[in-house]
Amino acid sequence: MRVLENITYDELQISDYATFGKTLSDENLVLFAASQVDLPLNSLTVEAAEKNVYDQTIGYGMWASSLISTAFNKVIPGPGSIYLDQNLSFKQKVERGDTLTVKLTVLQKLENHRVLFQCDVQNQDGEIVVSGESTVIAPIDKVSVDHASLPHVHIQD
Repeated sequence: MRVLENITYDELQISDYATFGKTLSDENLVLFAASQVDLPLNSLTVEAAEKNVYDQTIGYGMWASSLISTAFNKVIPGPGSIYLDQNLSFKQKVERGDTLTVKLTVLQKLENHRVLFQCDVQNQDGEIVVSGESTVIAPIDKVSVDHASLPHVHIQD
């Protein structure tokens, strides 16, 4: 059993960091498209996803930016975090099959339990594809969540 445990505001220190990685598989692409565009269920295909969420300049960059939110909720600060603000720059195209690693680094602890993070997303070649800063409200109470209790989404033909 894997347990997700948060890091509270008081536990966070300047320069603390965590990483989270994921590969943009066909299934992840279809799930992302389903969350971004209004497609009928019978139209949730890789081809429809490509047509609706691919951008000629950044590729699947918005999927990469969504990993930042996932990393805040899974690794640092973890469960109970509230994502408030982001300022991101898209540096390289993200393509299907890319394996991305998000690195979140504490830059500053602010008042009202807010924390400013440096956010860098790197591809499998070590290139930064997305970079910027985000502000979250870090939890003040310790929370542990049984990872097995979280729902798994699977799309079948």
